[in-house]
Amino acid sequence: MPNSVRQTPSRRAERSSALPKQPDRRASDHLTIADVCRVLKISRSTFYDWRAKRKAPKCFRLPNGDLRIRQGELDRWLNALEEVGH
Repeated sequence: MPNSVRQTPSRRAERSSALPKQPDRRASDHLTIADVCRVLKISRSTFYDWRAKRKAPKCFRLPNGDLRIRQGELDRWLNALEEVGH
């Protein structure tokens, strides 16, 4: 391969820095089922019972099949459970 075609590490770095940046997502924004159960002080089976009854916060599934709940969704769900006037 001629030198003019081969990419050096500095050229790769220049090219990668020109790529559009992904939105800033913190891992803490995506909670595991264990995280949610710990916060709510419930068992995993209770969470899955609520999920089957469509009473749990909305989840999304990762490509590996694991479920996650966005922190904002958990907060919204908890706020919706608050009793009015108490």
